[in-house]
Amino acid sequence: MLRPLLIALALAAAPASAQNVTFGGMKADVSAPVEVASDNLTVNQTDGSALFSGNVVIGQGEMRLAADEVTVQYAEGGQNRIQTMTATGNVTLVSGEDAAEAQRAVYHVENGNVVLTGNVLLTQGRNVLSGDRITVDLASGSAQVNGRVRSVLQPGAN
Repeated sequence: MLRPLLIALALAAAPASAQNVTFGGMKADVSAPVEVASDNLTVNQTDGSALFSGNVVIGQGEMRLAADEVTVQYAEGGQNRIQTMTATGNVTLVSGEDAAEAQRAVYHVENGNVVLTGNVLLTQGRNVLSGDRITVDLASGSAQVNGRVRSVLQPGAN
């Protein structure tokens, strides 16, 4: 209980407006197969989507994304190419030692970008960063944070 309070107090003490960040661990092999596991699956042939619900875990290489629900939108022309994956509810994104939490995440599979929104909290080792929106380029491991950015950077930490 004390740790969340300390993080909240530290975040309140260090506001900024926008920040570019490099996440060494927040990289993924965007050409690797995407694996999805869930309790339930509903497929909609009409709009080319699939809804995975209940303990959803998505893996691509070393990256893992977990959420309550994930809607997969397939590109026109069939279900053999994923266009986007939209995760909602208890969203976590983990790659290496980097981790992010948010209310919503949209993974644009073709360009390897993940956009996290809603009370986004990112941890990298002992460093903490929060903002309204974080866009992560999984191919390069870089990110941009927007909207009431706050950070706690530990001296001597990478």
